[in-house]
Amino acid sequence: MRPSDLLCSTPKGLYCPPGDFYIDPVAPVPRALITHGHSDHARSGHAAVLATQETLDIMGIRYGDNFAGESQAAELGREMKIGDVTVRFAPAGHVLGSAQIVVEKDGLRIVASGDYKRRADATCRAFEPVACDVFITEATFALPVFRHPDDRDEIARLLHSVAQFPERSHLVGAYALGKAQRVISLIRQAGYDKTIYLHGALERLSAYYQSQGVDLGPLAPATIEKGSKEKFAGEIILCPPSAFSDRWARRFADPVTCFASGWMRIRQRVKQRGVELPLILSDHSDWDELTQTIRDTGAGEVWVTHGREEALVRWCELHQIAARPLHLVGYEDEND
Repeated sequence: MRPSDLLCSTPKGLYCPPGDFYIDPVAPVPRALITHGHSDHARSGHAAVLATQETLDIMGIRYGDNFAGESQAAELGREMKIGDVTVRFAPAGHVLGSAQIVVEKDGLRIVASGDYKRRADATCRAFEPVACDVFITEATFALPVFRHPDDRDEIARLLHSVAQFPERSHLVGAYALGKAQRVISLIRQAGYDKTIYLHGALERLSAYYQSQGVDLGPLAPATIEKGSKEKFAGEIILCPPSAFSDRWARRFADPVTCFASGWMRIRQRVKQRGVELPLILSDHSDWDELTQTIRDTGAGEVWVTHGREEALVRWCELHQIAARPLHLVGYEDEND
């Protein structure tokens, strides 16, 4: 069997003909296997969805209880048969509930990794390399310039600024699913035990993380009564990056705008966003972690998708690994 007979690229996403299912389809399909809950991978409207319980819960929070015709929870590590194909889910380390999808038939194994990171993260299960014949990897930060710094150093910079400017609020832009909760967790690990305030868009998902045993410490809504903006002087407030340009952000005391993203490595993006304190914190693997993961899987062939595909394909070729870009559409940077 050729790998393209087991998984192939279509306008709706990766399709498995012998199992008659799609992985992270970008349009409604009869049967979808979902790697994680970010909206560019987990869309509503499918007839049937298979994903981890956490991902199903997150889809319910984001889209409502009727996000799919029917849903089934996949247990990490447990094999199941779908048509003529054996499928199992393995941890991806990206966000809570994120998984790689392992597809096997006739001795051929393909791993669709979805999005993944290799850094330690107290808010989700750690990535587990899976030996395979073909590895499908993301390439969000697949350029040698992207080498993420130590997470603890970035959080130390934030807390140093909070201590240095007690008269100012610190607004930290962070994606609502995964990044916000990880930033809070890292702040707690650094010893900060005061209340952290949240924009309303982050409250439900943060509450869900806490319900799953993720300790985020004391949280409270970032609501301001008329004339009480000084209440948030010296405080940390998390919000979606889009909130920087809203009237909401102007309610706080001379705010320091911070943005937690792997893209903060690029000075032009920092300037474009008007970010005063860039925090290079990513939920995706950097260049070294991507290339090490390919080595860890032992894959003889690599398919590269959604990101800087050409550089990673070239690296594989230089290391005698067959590789090609998939050119899948519909996947975004998620403000990482």
